[in-house]
Amino acid sequence: MANPHILRDMTGDVWAVGSAYEAYVGRWSRPVAAEFVRWLAVPAGTRWLDAGCGTGALTGTILASAAPSLVIGADLSPGFLRSVPAAVLNADAAALPLATASFGAVVSGLALNFVPDPAAAVAEFARVAAPGATVASYVWDYADGMQLMRQFWDAALEVDPAAPDEATRFPICRPDGLRSAWATAGLHAIETRAITIPTVFPDFDDYWQPFLGGQGAAPAYLARLSPDHQGAIRDRLESRLPRRPDGAIALTATAWAVRGLAR
Repeated sequence: MANPHILRDMTGDVWAVGSAYEAYVGRWSRPVAAEFVRWLAVPAGTRWLDAGCGTGALTGTILASAAPSLVIGADLSPGFLRSVPAAVLNADAAALPLATASFGAVVSGLALNFVPDPAAAVAEFARVAAPGATVASYVWDYADGMQLMRQFWDAALEVDPAAPDEATRFPICRPDGLRSAWATAGLHAIETRAITIPTVFPDFDDYWQPFLGGQGAAPAYLARLSPDHQGAIRDRLESRLPRRPDGAIALTATAWAVRGLAR
């Protein structure tokens, strides 16, 4: 029997262990979340919903910098929810058990592309948003801008041409995909922007070890490979990643953000 505490998305990617996710990409979400919340400029005293809140990087940023009256974090993974610093709800972003028009801000960070039906999720965001509420999200730019993943998939594709490259798996992770989803949900005053942050790894092990944690698309893919194939990808990455004189690996990560207003 499958472990009921292990959550897999539609592609078989595993999402359950908060500490492993933090080491992989959770740590990089916080600076993106900070810029995202500043960009939204939601008034103090607003009721917020963070749908697909994961381990709570965006939730914590809202609490720390947006002076909300309430924040609820919703996610399907009980393992992730244990880390969220707010009221939590174990729920599907595409089927929220929440009242219509009940939040002044509905947001989602780094989660929308993992929902089996993103359009249904955005429709739910619009449903629970009060008239005039901000509805917004950000997702990694898997095609070009998320360099730590782009480097991995480029190496993986050399070893295994059938590797499930995230650049092609997630068409919503582009400005036009996000804008279309927001417009289809009936939102208006839609804007998109890129948010780019530095991702600096002190050494190769700090870059590589999170890929062995099994959390997310690339680590889940790597776990399914033979030790020889894993080693071939590792060797390619170790030989080609850019190094500073001190040995650090300095990359950047770009997320695409979208915001709109509920009618």
